[in-house]
Amino acid sequence: MERLYNSTLEAYKSPWGASPAGSPVRFALTVPESCGFVEPRLMIMADGGEYQPLRMEYRGKEGTLHRFEILFTPQAPGLFFYFFDLWRDYQKVWRGPLGEGLLSQKEGRPYQLTVYEAGFEPPSSFPGGVMYQIFPDRFFESEVKPMPFADRVYRSNKKGVPYYWPNEHGGLLNLDYYGGDLEGIRQKLPYLENLGVRWIYLNPIFEAHANHRYNTADYLKVDPLLGTNEDFSRLCADARKRGIGIILDGVFSHTGSDSLYFNREGRYGSGGAYHDPCSPYRSWYIFGQEYKCGYRSWWSFDTLPEVKENDPSYREFICGKGGVIDTWLSRGASGFRLDVADELPDDFIQTIRAAVKAHGEDKILLGEVWEDASNKEAYGQRRTYLLGKGLDSVMNYPFRNAILDFLKGGSARNAAEVFLSICENYPPAARHCLMNFLSTHDTERALTFLEDEPVGSHDRTWQDGRRLSPEKYNQGIQLMSMAYALLYTLPGVPCIYYGDEVGMQGYKDPFNRGYYDWDSTENRLKPVLRQLAELRRNCDAFARGDFTLIQARGGVLHYRRTGPTESAEIIVNRTNRLLCTKAFGRNTEVNPMGFTILVEDNKNL
Repeated sequence: MERLYNSTLEAYKSPWGASPAGSPVRFALTVPESCGFVEPRLMIMADGGEYQPLRMEYRGKEGTLHRFEILFTPQAPGLFFYFFDLWRDYQKVWRGPLGEGLLSQKEGRPYQLTVYEAGFEPPSSFPGGVMYQIFPDRFFESEVKPMPFADRVYRSNKKGVPYYWPNEHGGLLNLDYYGGDLEGIRQKLPYLENLGVRWIYLNPIFEAHANHRYNTADYLKVDPLLGTNEDFSRLCADARKRGIGIILDGVFSHTGSDSLYFNREGRYGSGGAYHDPCSPYRSWYIFGQEYKCGYRSWWSFDTLPEVKENDPSYREFICGKGGVIDTWLSRGASGFRLDVADELPDDFIQTIRAAVKAHGEDKILLGEVWEDASNKEAYGQRRTYLLGKGLDSVMNYPFRNAILDFLKGGSARNAAEVFLSICENYPPAARHCLMNFLSTHDTERALTFLEDEPVGSHDRTWQDGRRLSPEKYNQGIQLMSMAYALLYTLPGVPCIYYGDEVGMQGYKDPFNRGYYDWDSTENRLKPVLRQLAELRRNCDAFARGDFTLIQARGGVLHYRRTGPTESAEIIVNRTNRLLCTKAFGRNTEVNPMGFTILVEDNKNL
């Protein structure tokens, strides 16, 4: 069948991908003579509305193809969905794999058009960099310190597996601490700079009474085991001298029950919302007999009471002058990553954005979203956080899953479909700022995922201490090199999860949160990461370059990034055979289980 439509090609849709409000979008169809006489309509629907038929204009004949076009100008940000009706024999054109149009008389999958606020631009300094994620307690301990609270357990054996058996309440024991601190991170800045890191994302650092620190106890104070507020400012200042910015984890959907604000455990005196109906924090929470623990809590964890994000005093505390956002950016932070962003109301995220951008448009605001964030629905509402008034971008779980599944044996075509879909659906500003990663504190480490048995329903006892055989470990390191080649060259900003660069292993929480193995002799990945970081610095195709798929077949992925002055072609060969192909029109060989990256000046193309 000859091509009818392909949303990824400018001959059929221009501009490619998302469009700013108020700008025209050109759609074109090429219909074979064999289809007979047709009068095509663009069937387009604003999100939540009904499809409207817009008649397409005949533009002449190209060989045996009749060409039809239409201009459509969306006036307001939002999502539109569309397909084409040939107006003959119930034949319609729906979205197929890789944006290709599929002719069918049956109902199919519509295309998506994302329309964003005109003027939505990425922070100028963020694209093109490299991120590094640190779980603060597990990175580096600058010196042995006494535990600041009696209920914390110190782990002097840094190679010991994090505790994982249940506590007396049936929850995961998370009171063991390895002593990593802000001064330790500051001392390792030369190491991170040498890796090419320009941004450090820190899991929560505020005072909290669990080693993960997602149960905030005091939003305005560094956890005393990590150091002081002055230590944080010093870290930011020294990092800035090396061209590195610090991004903090903002946990604003819930607090800890053991906190200054809720204070169920009584650690903070007699006040707090739990004990005192007149507490200034009482209006932040919802109490009622319909809740098992007497108050609404995050996913029914009674140690994590939910906050009312629409409470005026809470919003002012987080976003107002002298509030949480203002305080930490004033202390030197370069932005925030919002925990469980899909559980925060859109207007709250917009208020957070205003507070962040008050410190400069270059301050970054990222969000945790596990799916395609452009069309995400949560709690019965379509989310708008990527349309220009909310987040700058999101954590890119779809890319992570696609990369790892491909390297485990999945089809290149399936991976390419994910890459194209995300790139097509996201506004350019959000696409350039995507936080791309292979591992996080919420997933298995990539090396384990690639080469060990799937975790499935195995319990923590089974996960405890599992390690790859030497053969599988070596295969895994090779696959990790290929994974990083993809991660560093796809649209977005690559992020290394601490320790992945030295081949750390581990299944899910807490085994993915071991102490950094500073004694590791694994040095095969670090040179690759340094070279890739240098490539991103020196080639303008990667910061804001366009993405074009060239080939996705079997175990081969081949794509091009096109920047203002340079282009790069990336070929990843997952097969066990030498690949002979063409890149920039030249014969090129790619080793089995290897990759090649070629850069060309656009003037020569």
